[in-house]
Amino acid sequence: MFQRIAIVSLGILAAGVSANSASAQSTAVNGQKIAITTAVPFLRISPDARSGAMGDVGIAISADANAQYWNVGKIPFAKKKYGVSATYTPWLQDLVPDINLVYVSGYAKFGKEDNQAISGSLRYFSLGNINYTDKDGNANGTGMPREYSLDFGYSRRLSTYLSTGIALRYIHSSLATGAPNTGDIKPGNAVAGDIGVYYSRTNELNEDQASTFSAGAVLSNLGSRISYTSTRRDFIPANLGIGAAYTYKADAYNKITIAADINKLLVPAPEADSSGTSFAYPDKSVVSGVFSSFGDPAGIKRVNAAIGAEYWYQDQFAVRAGYYYEHKDNGARKYLTVGIGVRYTVFNLNVAYLVPSGSGINRNPLSNTVRFSLNFDFDNGKDFSKNRSGE
Repeated sequence: MFQRIAIVSLGILAAGVSANSASAQSTAVNGQKIAITTAVPFLRISPDARSGAMGDVGIAISADANAQYWNVGKIPFAKKKYGVSATYTPWLQDLVPDINLVYVSGYAKFGKEDNQAISGSLRYFSLGNINYTDKDGNANGTGMPREYSLDFGYSRRLSTYLSTGIALRYIHSSLATGAPNTGDIKPGNAVAGDIGVYYSRTNELNEDQASTFSAGAVLSNLGSRISYTSTRRDFIPANLGIGAAYTYKADAYNKITIAADINKLLVPAPEADSSGTSFAYPDKSVVSGVFSSFGDPAGIKRVNAAIGAEYWYQDQFAVRAGYYYEHKDNGARKYLTVGIGVRYTVFNLNVAYLVPSGSGINRNPLSNTVRFSLNFDFDNGKDFSKNRSGE
């Protein structure tokens, strides 16, 4: 029994780490507020320090290698032919010291005028180590719950201002690794996909001034349900995201971007039994679950919003800030983020920090979370040769 309790606790922890996502929300059924959770919530944890410093906006901001997570459809608009990014995030460090997310992504453009791109990413989420004990408190092994996803994407530009893309994803979740006597509990596997569109248009005001408006939409994690036992299948965090961004280049030295995203979880709400005292997720198909999510009694409360700003000086130094908002009946996650970025030729370093908020039991569990990203963007090695020659 104690082993089962430990395993269930791992599942609760996995749901809790989605506090930076839309994968755990609440609604009211028969007047009672209950949580809406999904399996593998790590799929909705933002892995990008640039967006993380901007309140977790990323659907419509300028493209880089992390577009594989935010909106695969915008990759053809990336300025460089190739890009690679790596991010490390120590997660919930105020609560647990050994939870972390590692994310590696990349893309390569090809075709006429580089109007097509292939991309991919690997996301690895470690929930730390768990020491199991028996009913008498004696050591009974060590658990190592781990989850990962592997993506492959294709995108292309449809016109001067419009592009689209798709991505396929394999998901593996092993929450009971190393646990003794797991019985019917097994690792979960699922497949999913993303569909994204992106629009971006730049108006040249004069030689040094320009303005760019961008917008995007993405359906992410649309796929099969996942099962950890032979008797239950859980929804994964399918999501609809819409974003917009505006960039103003004031002169050759100064540029500012303001962006906003909204996200809605496409998962049906739990339903009450005839007595109204017990709740369960409906046994629906994925497609039916997506459509029924729009009939959730919580309505607009199921929508989370984020806004962020980014300032660049000489395209070398960036300062960022953002704000994330969730309705009080939906988890009440509200926090400020800040961060900086440094660019040197093909190399970019981004750091994001979530500002502490609340106190005592109301303290945000994500307080003091720091994210680090390294980006490399280049064209056929030309950027490297220029650096060596001093051009």
